[in-house]
Amino acid sequence: MEFKDYYQILGVSREASQDDIKRAYRKMARKYHPDVSQESDAEARFKEVGEAYEVLKDPEKRAAYDQLGANWQAGQDFRPPPNWDQGFEFHGGGFTDADAAGFSDFFESLFGHGGFGGAQRGGGAYQGFRAQGEDTHARILIDLEDAYAGASRAISLKHTELGPDGRPQLKERTLNVRIPKGVRQGQHIRLAGQGGAGIGGGQAGDLYLEIEFRPHALYKVEGKDVYLELPVAPWEAALGATVKVPTPAGTVDLKLPANSSGGRKLRLKGRGIPARESGDFYVILQIALPKADTDQARQAYENCKQALDFNPRAGLGV
Repeated sequence: MEFKDYYQILGVSREASQDDIKRAYRKMARKYHPDVSQESDAEARFKEVGEAYEVLKDPEKRAAYDQLGANWQAGQDFRPPPNWDQGFEFHGGGFTDADAAGFSDFFESLFGHGGFGGAQRGGGAYQGFRAQGEDTHARILIDLEDAYAGASRAISLKHTELGPDGRPQLKERTLNVRIPKGVRQGQHIRLAGQGGAGIGGGQAGDLYLEIEFRPHALYKVEGKDVYLELPVAPWEAALGATVKVPTPAGTVDLKLPANSSGGRKLRLKGRGIPARESGDFYVILQIALPKADTDQARQAYENCKQALDFNPRAGLGV
């Protein structure tokens, strides 16, 4: 996927005001409109200009795009940095009234196909002279352990406001958030009244926090289920044993059946993420070999070699 320099596409500097961007868009849209343009690539350029304007006209999307930095070059191979939009607060959905069907993979990788994190369009329900504030959305990272036990966390969120120069400025606020026990990746926590301010005394919108787990050194998560790769000694796998296993809720004992092989999956029912029907905890066995770095260790391997008629490549026909 190639990086797109939206400022270059519209022919404006990164310091351009919102009015400058609007004027540039109108000029470029007239130039490349397929109904009037004689350019051979008018349709593609028209879509490109529309995509650039969709991002730069929106102070929130523009500020998020700017977070990527100014060192990227148009056409450079690009992958979004992990959690690049974490803690960034967005109003409404990711699209306005633009036809997003023709937008690039680059746009979709940053802003999704249905809005930030699948966010839904906010409130804005007008009642007479009063208007409810927009719902806002943000993605936050939590530890897997928080989903097991529940927690209270101070969350910092960034949002944008237009400054006196017409450019978006980053602001930050901190909220104390209760993480409910059993929350899963992709679920939303709703904070009533923490979204956009209402107009004319209207109610404030709500803030929706989309949950994402921080990468864990030990565990992987799929839905409610949690996975751990557990190193075991060859004799534990061969003879069977009871071993200690770490879980996000504490250490448990696991009985290894004799003659277990590497890659075998053992289930600890109900020890995944808590829920009315809790997930399961899966242990994937990994055979760990001791080093043959002493005379005693080398002799032990020699004894195995002499005692066992074992060809690990028998299944390969060699």
